[in-house]
Amino acid sequence: MNNFDIIKKPIVTEKSMMEIENNKYTFEVAKNATKPEIKAAVEEIFGVSVQTVNTMNMTGKLKRQGAHQGRRPSWKKAIVKLTEDSKTIEFFDGME
Repeated sequence: MNNFDIIKKPIVTEKSMMEIENNKYTFEVAKNATKPEIKAAVEEIFGVSVQTVNTMNMTGKLKRQGAHQGRRPSWKKAIVKLTEDSKTIEFFDGME
């Protein structure tokens, strides 16, 4: 699996932007990606050193339109904590 297939997109929310101060960055990742694969992909793509990776499986929300029900797709979220001596991820610098 390619590193760019593992890291799908950054998650930009109010809570995730506040966690940047603690060197924590949030990404949507591939559902079958493991913590070591996520760590290696972030280190290679952004050129930073990762301390820990926390992952969560997010279930899709139940949606309905009239009498019909459906579910949004489930996805996986990863919160990556960088080491103290690591540089920041420049992608997030302009968003704060």
